[in-house]
Amino acid sequence: MSLEVTGDLVELFCQIIDVESVSGNEGHLADLVEGALRELSHLNVTRDGDTVIARTELGRAERVVIAGHLDTVPVADNLPSRLVGDRVYGRGSADMKGGVAVALACAAQLVAPSRDVTWIFYDHEEVEAELNSLNRIAAEHPEWLASDFAVLMEPTSATVEGGCQGTLRCRVTTTGVAAHSARSWLGHNAIHDASEVLNRLAAYSAREVAVEGLVYREGLNAVAISGGIAGNVIPDRCTVTVNFRFAPDRDEADAKAHCREVFEGFEVEFIDFAPAARPGLDRPIAVEFVEAVGGQPRAKYGWTDVARFAALGMPAVNFGPADPGKAHADDEFCPVADLFTCRDALLRWLG
Repeated sequence: MSLEVTGDLVELFCQIIDVESVSGNEGHLADLVEGALRELSHLNVTRDGDTVIARTELGRAERVVIAGHLDTVPVADNLPSRLVGDRVYGRGSADMKGGVAVALACAAQLVAPSRDVTWIFYDHEEVEAELNSLNRIAAEHPEWLASDFAVLMEPTSATVEGGCQGTLRCRVTTTGVAAHSARSWLGHNAIHDASEVLNRLAAYSAREVAVEGLVYREGLNAVAISGGIAGNVIPDRCTVTVNFRFAPDRDEADAKAHCREVFEGFEVEFIDFAPAARPGLDRPIAVEFVEAVGGQPRAKYGWTDVARFAALGMPAVNFGPADPGKAHADDEFCPVADLFTCRDALLRWLG
């Protein structure tokens, strides 16, 4: 089997979906992507693990990155792909094999783009951040990622979504005194004290803030709670795990300080953090991209790998086919029209 990157875009999309590539099993799809790109004489192709990078080397004044991940979340009886009317269904159809198909088709067609292009197809995006191959590449080969602007082809319903929210998780812990539940007055119930943590969350008013013209809404929510020793013991400890999604005007220190303020009086332990990314839509190259794409840009709700590019000093946006609300759903799908909208926009911008 080989990928027909110069043929019908919908057929290429279905081919890619039908190659199961749950995180950790991207190898076969990476082989096919590598093989297809090596057939294109205008590209220099590098393979690093299950990440494939293809570059034009035309000496243009600017370089852009077009990136997409090859992996999906686990299959849920939604393979092989199905074309139903004007929609393609199947695991990865929304997140984000449509973006992969569009990028491959454009990589084949853009023999002499107006800007040099680095096409990146990478692995392990849907799992722990430390496994994401962009981490390894940024540490070992940052020059492979260097560019003036990056487009991450995550699903956005073919609309530009600038930057992304940051995210952190923390554990808010209450402590008490253990005792036999038959003599509960001799102890102090830590689970009961957690009600104050939950009350603060229930009363929390999420901030909306404009960053470079895009409005981001924050969120602070309990995502897990644990406590208790046995059915006849007053618990002496209870932990509420909280997720904070924050706007890109906050850095790590500010985001953590806000959580400490909300949970003042409680023990707060931070267990995970990923920075937000500013939109960067004020840069001339980003303005040209938005003009080529058309429509009104909006803020990205959620965290994506645009933050990795932002951390390297380059603006990045999300732009890809399919509704992000269908990502990871058992019935995920991509409208066929989104594929052509995204492909044509990239060709206009880089042609």
